[in-house]
Parts: sequence; structure tokens; C-alpha cells
Amino acid sequence: MSLVETLTGDMKQAMKDKDKLKLSVIRMVKSSIKNEEINQGKELSEDQVLALLNRELKQRRDSLQEFEKAGREDLAEQSRAEMEVLLAYLPKQLEESEIRQIVQETIEQVGAASKKDLGKVMGALMPKVRGKADGSLVNRIVQELLP
Repeated sequence: MSLVETLTGDMKQAMKDKDKLKLSVIRMVKSSIKNEEINQGKELSEDQVLALLNRELKQRRDSLQEFEKAGREDLAEQSRAEMEVLLAYLPKQLEESEIRQIVQETIEQVGAASKKDLGKVMGALMPKVRGKADGSLVNRIVQELLP
């Protein structure tokens, strides 16, 4: 079953369960998928849907930080709840130790010698962790581990 089909089934179940939060998040994701399909003129692949889900999750993370800075705990809690719904549709996120190991292996594979090789390392690394790790965390770890 594709991710879009799973979202549709879960949306129907959320309607039956009267789960307003889950329903609104799924509707928003499905709307984003539909808009992207219209823009591209074709159906999205599973990888493209995952990328879209990651983009939505990143938006929630950014909003959460802003809400916490502003002291808006009510909105921060809403963002956390929406993030939980989105995380259910993404592959299991890698732990920081797992990311560090993958980064170290990739640095050795591409023969990176300094921070100048950051682009080369990130280019080889991102396909390995796409959808499984936050890009900003991966970038920070790469910068720490590069001499």
C-alpha cells in the first residue's frame, strides 16, 4: 500500500473517530501532495511524498522554535501534536549515534580532508539518510567531524 493510500485510509478513520487533530494534519498533507502533483503535472513518487512529509515536519519544527521563543505554549503544544502525527508516516528516525557512524563512513568513502569538502560529503550522505534524519542535524554532525 502506498503512502498516499495509507493517508487516505487514515483520514477516513480519523473522520469516523472524530480525531480533529489527525484529520486536519492529514488533510493538509494530502492538499500539499495534490498541489505538488498539479505543479509537476504528474503523480508523485513515494520518495517525493516522503520529501514533502519531511518538509511539512521541518515547518512544524521551525514553528515550534518560534512559538517557544515567543512564550506561546498553546501554539507550541499544537505544533508538537502535529509533529507526532507526521512522524507516524515517516520511516523510523535515526539516532544521533547512528548518524555519526554513517557520517564517519561517508567521510572516509569520499576522502574528505577538510571543511572545504562539506558539499562532497553532504552530496554522498543525504541519499543515505533522506527521510530518516533531520538535514540540519546531519549538517551539524558533518561539520563537527570534518577536520
